Amino acid sequence: MAKPSMSKEGRGLLVLLSGLVFLGLFGTIGLVVVYNQFRIEVPAGHVAILLKKTGRDLPNTELIAPSLDYKGVQKDVYAEGRYFVNPLVWTWRIEPQEEIPAGQVGVLIRLGGQELPVGQILANADAERGVVPGVLMPGRYPINTAQYKVEKYPPVIIEAGFQGVVTNLSGPLADDSNVLLVDDGIRGTQRTTVREGTHLVNPYELRINKVDCRSQRFNLAEQKDFGFPSKDGYWVAIDAVIEFRIMPDRVSEVYVIYNEDFNGDAIDEEIIHKVIMPNARSFCRLEGSNTLGKDFIGNRKGFQERFQKELTDACALSGIEIVQALITRVIPPEQIATPIQEREIARQTEKQYQQQILQQESERRRKVEEEMVKQKQSIVQAEQSVVRVTTEALQAQEVAVTKGQQDLAVAELKLDAARDESEAILSRGQGAADVVRFKNEAEAAGWKTAVSAFNGDGAEYARFVMYQKLSSAYRSLMVNTADSPIMKVFEDFAPERRRGTSSSSLATQPAAPTVDQTAVHAP
Repeated sequence: MAKPSMSKEGRGLLVLLSGLVFLGLFGTIGLVVVYNQFRIEVPAGHVAILLKKTGRDLPNTELIAPSLDYKGVQKDVYAEGRYFVNPLVWTWRIEPQEEIPAGQVGVLIRLGGQELPVGQILANADAERGVVPGVLMPGRYPINTAQYKVEKYPPVIIEAGFQGVVTNLSGPLADDSNVLLVDDGIRGTQRTTVREGTHLVNPYELRINKVDCRSQRFNLAEQKDFGFPSKDGYWVAIDAVIEFRIMPDRVSEVYVIYNEDFNGDAIDEEIIHKVIMPNARSFCRLEGSNTLGKDFIGNRKGFQERFQKELTDACALSGIEIVQALITRVIPPEQIATPIQEREIARQTEKQYQQQILQQESERRRKVEEEMVKQKQSIVQAEQSVVRVTTEALQAQEVAVTKGQQDLAVAELKLDAARDESEAILSRGQGAADVVRFKNEAEAAGWKTAVSAFNGDGAEYARFVMYQKLSSAYRSLMVNTADSPIMKVFEDFAPERRRGTSSSSLATQPAAPTVDQTAVHAP
């Protein structure tokens, strides 16, 4: 079966679609190429420095293109970010940003531009080549390294007790070039100094020199043989300690006059050699030419005072304050020192002996006073002992008397108590006896009454009482015969026995009733 043929319109549409697809694919590829070739990626902490390929040529004296019309390195840079440029016109390079660390300052030096006028130090205008005024503080800066160079310097630190002498290196020249110090802003050493602290300065613009304004001292003995001839021609050597310092309001002046480049900022040695030592020698020679050698032995107080005053006045003219100038030793010539010393030794020996005599006399008086004190102390102690013994005896006597009185009172109380007790015992005995007597009398009266009931026969009453007692005591009584042993107990109560009759007569009496093996029960 034959395939149907495509119409002319269909073939045209197919060609159109194919072209569109081709154009789309080509455009995508073109966009990717353009994106990669035209893109500038500047990472953090970096800059992109641009270089133009087309344009007018730079003058021979220029390093940086003054405008976009010139080819070459451009002034402006790209900081962190993404940028798109034409690679046919531009090229670039990525460099780190300039970073000023803590504890330092940065100084910009412009590499391109016009030459500075004669006598000018700093590039004050943007079109001038050279050091830029001011400093960069610690931090990070997007600087074009093709246009600027960065130099790093530590700050100037002025410690306590120091002052900073400021020298302006870039200001206008002074009208009078013969002056030592100039006013602020004029090129040269400034009258005003800076105090202690940290100062961030451009070393091409200002120079600060540290000057020690604290008190310093030195010994004349370190200057070898320091001395002078006396009036009589003898050589007298001295040793002294001199303490000095620079006057705070004249630091700049002193620094300019006495500073030497090989000593750096230290000017103390120059002050010693150029100010203090010449004035000290001048005074000593003038003073020595008017004084004999022997006058320097043992009498240097006046010389010390004059030395202090003259040296203070002379050094003050140069801006140096003499805090103290103390002469520690004066060495006179031996020819006159030996006799004077021997005489002085003899005088001192005599004073020593006199002092010993006075000391011995004082010792004797002290011993006497000590013995007197000891004697008085012994007397006082004896008197104190007598008083103490007497007081103790009196106290013991008072205690004994008090105790005796207490014992007597106690004995009297006990005696009274014994008397009361004896009386109480007698009373109790008499009462008890009375009770017994009354009881006996009552019982006797009872008995008398009871006996009277039996016609005054006591034996009958006794037998009655016995029978009464026995009858209540015995529950039963067993007897066998009349002559039973138990019945003999009652024989003494028989009338005949009671009246003293004989046994024969007792037999004639009627026999007591018997019970043959018969139980008799008590009622």
